[in-house]
Order: sequence, then structure tokens, then C-alpha cells
Amino acid sequence: MTRDDGERRGRSEKRCAILAGALTIFARDGYTRAGIDAIAAEAGVSTRTIYNHFQDKAGLFQAVIQDSATRVADAQIAIVDRHLRKVTDLEADLVAFGRDWVTAGQTEHAAHSALVRQVNAESGHVPQAAIEAWQEAGPLRVRGALAARLEELARQGLLKAGDPRRAALHLMILTATSNPSYRGARLSEAEAEEMVTAGVRAFLYGYGG
Repeated sequence: MTRDDGERRGRSEKRCAILAGALTIFARDGYTRAGIDAIAAEAGVSTRTIYNHFQDKAGLFQAVIQDSATRVADAQIAIVDRHLRKVTDLEADLVAFGRDWVTAGQTEHAAHSALVRQVNAESGHVPQAAIEAWQEAGPLRVRGALAARLEELARQGLLKAGDPRRAALHLMILTATSNPSYRGARLSEAEAEEMVTAGVRAFLYGYGG
């Protein structure tokens, strides 16, 4: 490894540490209350190092939420593909999709879910550029992937989805964002199953083929 390679690797590792530390602090404190000093302490770097990588707190927040949203969206799209690429029992497969989605939100995506709750709570104080970057990297991309699967199910006669993107939004709301876990409550496996099943049945009532 050359000296330049080592410097690039060290810079990349510090950037990753800053993003991880900032995610923890922003998810806990929100955008307005989060301080650069707290982020630096969490990341194990100096405040000067943070400003060497990011111009200001707004730029750091945008990088954090875009990075986090991209990783979560990749995982959510994988859930969509795993359960809806080949459907054998529509209700059962939709329930399995929703259950995995909610479970991931409570476990490996918990920090991102907390960050989103903070954004929703103080949206008037969060830079608009950061909100737009988050939507493009995360929710809008996932909604598009889910819409493509629902459109295919409609072509197979399993759904009536004249507007697949609207149907995707309704399915996401009924199986994820209406759940108490989306607002920070922790659901048991039985509670998650019950909530998702009810949401899927409501979705199929409106969109079933």
C-alpha cells in the first residue's frame, strides 16, 4: 500500500466513523439539538476533523440521512424482491413481506427509524435539501420498486392496481407507517403479525383482483 492509498483509507475510515457517530446523535437528539461536540465525541474524532469532511452541520446531516436512507432502502428493496418476486399465496406473501419490513425497522434499522421520527417531529427546522435527498435515496426509491412488483401482480390478475405507485404507498402505510413501531413503540412478534395481517387484508379489500 502506498502512502497515498493509506491516507485515502484513513480519510474514508474517519468519514465512516463520523457518519456513524452523527447518525447516533441525530437519531437521539434531533437536528436542532444535536451538537458537533457530541458528534465528535461519539465518532472518536475532533470537531476540526468533522469540519474537514463536512462544511457545516446542515451538510453533515444531509450526508448522514442520505447514507442511512440508501442502506435501508437497499435492504427494504431486497425484502420486496424476496417476498413479491414470485407470489404463490398473495395474502400470505404480503403478510410475510410486511412482517419482515416491520421487524427490520425495529432491529437493524432502528437508528434510521429514530432519525426519521426526529425529522418528522421538527421538519420545519430541518434543511429542505436534506429532506429531498432523504426522500430520493430512500422512500421514493423503495416505493418505485414496490410499485413495479404490484404492477406485475396486477398484470397477473392478482390485484386491481390502476396506479401502482398509489397502491404501493397504500400498502406501505397499512403495513408499516400506521404501526405503533413506526412511532417508536416496540411490538412483539405476535403484535406485529396481527397489525400487518390486518393491514394486508385492508389493502386486499381495496386492491384484490
